Amino acid sequence: GNSGQDGHMLYTLSAIQILALANALDDGRLLKSKEAVINFIIRLQQPDGSWAGDGWGEIDTRFTYCALSALSQLQALDRVPKPNMDLAVDYILKCRNLDGGFGCVIGAESHAGQVFTCIGALAIAESLDKIGVEGMDLLGWWLAERQVDSGGLNGRPEKQADVCYSWWILSALSIVGKVPWINGDKLASFILKCQDDEDGGIADRPDDMADVFHTFFGIAGLSLLGHLHQASSSPVSFRQIDPIYALPTDVCQRLGLKGQVLASEEQEQQQRKGTDARLEQYSQFSFPDS
Repeated sequence: GNSGQDGHMLYTLSAIQILALANALDDGRLLKSKEAVINFIIRLQQPDGSWAGDGWGEIDTRFTYCALSALSQLQALDRVPKPNMDLAVDYILKCRNLDGGFGCVIGAESHAGQVFTCIGALAIAESLDKIGVEGMDLLGWWLAERQVDSGGLNGRPEKQADVCYSWWILSALSIVGKVPWINGDKLASFILKCQDDEDGGIADRPDDMADVFHTFFGIAGLSLLGHLHQASSSPVSFRQIDPIYALPTDVCQRLGLKGQVLASEEQEQQQRKGTDARLEQYSQFSFPDS
């Protein structure tokens, strides 16, 4: 998290993402330690396929996503042997619940944040198809049911809407081609109501204090909805965000990042509108008769 602190998967991914944004993954200072970074990530994988966040051993599906995303951006995903990757995929699938969502560990409650990390990790591992058509539909319904009367999204049942889930849920829906399963106009309206008229930042809910965290996720949600890219009269051109890597699509294309997405009928309709053309670089699959 800061100079002199112990290494952790969360901050390792964040650092790599920042370097990717700055087009500095080939900076000599990183190249000198690149092998050490890769080894740090790989050795945190556990015998059951899960990933620990650091040497203290906390297990969370977030760390699996962080590991695979970071290795992919470092062009080192092939450093994970296939048996180990298979174990990672199997562990994620064991974290799937009867309601269609995913938890942080096996048996944990489904949560929208964990759904993104699990779906994102499976997308990077090109193993989304292992969820199956019925499991994918169940997941889609669980995500769609997170939309509440205000138009916002919550992270789990009976909770208040929060702008941050505009990213966690929309990214997963984008990857599995089910963005039309929610009301995008109502969600965009909710996000914009959370913007501070004076300083421009975005809060978790209307009339709350804006912060950088929710500002990022609010802008990301508006991008995934296509809201930022449809105003032809706007003098500003916004970069699109990639739902798998949480990076601008041009960065993902420059790095040649790999992934897998579900090419459903709904997603194809969105692509014709220009919203999900950002996914064209990835391997696409469809279930029979889907």
